[in-house]
Amino acid sequence: MNRRDFLAASSAALSNPVRAAPRVLPGQPKTLRVAFPIAETGFDPAVVQDLYSNTINLHIFDTLLTYDYMARPARLSPNTALALPEVSSDYRTFTLRLRPGILFQDDPAFKGRPRELVAEDYVYSLKRVFDPRWKSQMLFVLEPSRIVGIDALRQRALKNRAFDYDAPVEGLRALDRYTLHFRLAQPNPRFVYLLTASVSAAVAREVVEAHGDQTMAHPVGTGPFRLAAWTRGSRIVLERNPTFREQSYTFEAADDAPDLRDDVQRLRGRRLPFVDRVEVTIMQEDQPRWLTFAQGGLDLLAVPLEFIPIAAPNGIVAPHLARRGVRHRATPLSDATMCSFNLEDPVIGGYEPHKVALRRAISLAFDGPGYIRSIYNGSAVPAQSPLVPGTFGFDQQLPTEMSEYSPARAKALLDTFGFVDRDGDGWREHPDGSPLTLEMATSPSQLDRRQNEHWKRSMDAVGLRLKFYVAQWPELLKQSLAGKLMMWAFGWQATEPDSDLFFSLSYGPNRESANDSRFSLPAYDRLYELQRSLPDGEERKATLAEATRLLVAYMPYKFHLHRIQHDLAQPWVIGYRRHPVTQRQWHCIDVDDTRGQGQA
Repeated sequence: MNRRDFLAASSAALSNPVRAAPRVLPGQPKTLRVAFPIAETGFDPAVVQDLYSNTINLHIFDTLLTYDYMARPARLSPNTALALPEVSSDYRTFTLRLRPGILFQDDPAFKGRPRELVAEDYVYSLKRVFDPRWKSQMLFVLEPSRIVGIDALRQRALKNRAFDYDAPVEGLRALDRYTLHFRLAQPNPRFVYLLTASVSAAVAREVVEAHGDQTMAHPVGTGPFRLAAWTRGSRIVLERNPTFREQSYTFEAADDAPDLRDDVQRLRGRRLPFVDRVEVTIMQEDQPRWLTFAQGGLDLLAVPLEFIPIAAPNGIVAPHLARRGVRHRATPLSDATMCSFNLEDPVIGGYEPHKVALRRAISLAFDGPGYIRSIYNGSAVPAQSPLVPGTFGFDQQLPTEMSEYSPARAKALLDTFGFVDRDGDGWREHPDGSPLTLEMATSPSQLDRRQNEHWKRSMDAVGLRLKFYVAQWPELLKQSLAGKLMMWAFGWQATEPDSDLFFSLSYGPNRESANDSRFSLPAYDRLYELQRSLPDGEERKATLAEATRLLVAYMPYKFHLHRIQHDLAQPWVIGYRRHPVTQRQWHCIDVDDTRGQGQA
């Protein structure tokens, strides 16, 4: 079937639904069905870094704080804490009190006894991130906060190879059974946001000690769901946690989502979670995800890019979907897609003027406007810097060279620094005459293949030879962390209403965690550290602008764009709204076993 035939067939599947049995039969568990486009890596919040694993983690484990599911802009809300933290005037001490009576799900590690969540569980869980044994990919999130005393404990472990979990840490203490106290070496006005991230979620020491290196496959938390089944890279099933605390839906309808007012009214006051199960299917190709939703096999769908013109032409839900009652929503994401250049790679790396010129020429040669048109169907905005939509300092009207597309300037820059075609084969060589070949790491998905074609056309146009190294995404992540990839395109999603994460990707000490570029520039590091200590205001804005200037000048990353996500929800889904920064949402969504479910 060619592309045109396929699109026609998939549209017909939505326009002419067939009668099917009710989706939720009496006596069967109420199930929410979703799909991931990328495979998970595992379920240990102290270790994993990828979005999809942490989406699962946020539904199994509990953080101290979370976000109001309906409020926009994002608004902090207590989760296991009784209230938002008490914060000192210098932003260095933070004190929180836990809700008594919260229980972990039952597990053999607890020897048949109920296990209450206590402040010491958060102390232990955060210490694990600093324990070298776990090789946490999320250390970069907590390390710059400089919790007083934690680094000394980590350094002793690096020398002795044994982390002392019982050693007191001045900046991370349980004052009593339910009171948690943080003290930082330097001010951090946005430290509270870290207490919403999955890396700070509570695990039980008994469970980790019982399962050891298999902890990734044995998540035991206090959240609304527990892991019921897992086929790696294929299927994940969550089921209602029977020990989950009494928690009700208390959200208010948002002014910017009037279509959800009836849903919010219908759900208010009911106990969470609403569904009994969540079934997650890993479907890496776009076509199966689209058709499965069209046939009623998925309840929610993040619309694949190539199907946006079918689902929401001109940003409005298509008539054949509207007739079925399918809901559509477009959400500007607090995210960025980018390409990292490995600064330690002998071809693309280095700080010498000609190496900087090569990276800047690649950036100028990349057809960003065409990328947004052809790959994203217009559902994105150009990235000017690491500042992302919905965060402090973001200004789409302030362009930088990061978003500039100019093949002519790229060619001039390459010519000036000696990257020319000496042998007449149509490809440029290094200034010393040696062959020059760029290598882009990529996964084998259909979307990646389309992106690769766009990259190659852009590089061909300026005489740069580009080849591709293909591997599955988890393998690419491992190799990138080890500094083995030359170039790699990927995206990051903010987990807080701030862009600190995106600036941290270039912070020198993060070279073996989130800094895929392995960029290390003392002037930039000083600016990054300074902005972390400043409250939001003109001084911080100026500091971020100067940090951006250095990133544009040295080009460790080519920031491409910020996505606009189109979501579809079946007519029987109640209360779904994508949150801009947190993935914890499934417990707030209901499916109606009486409304519209005879159509599929």
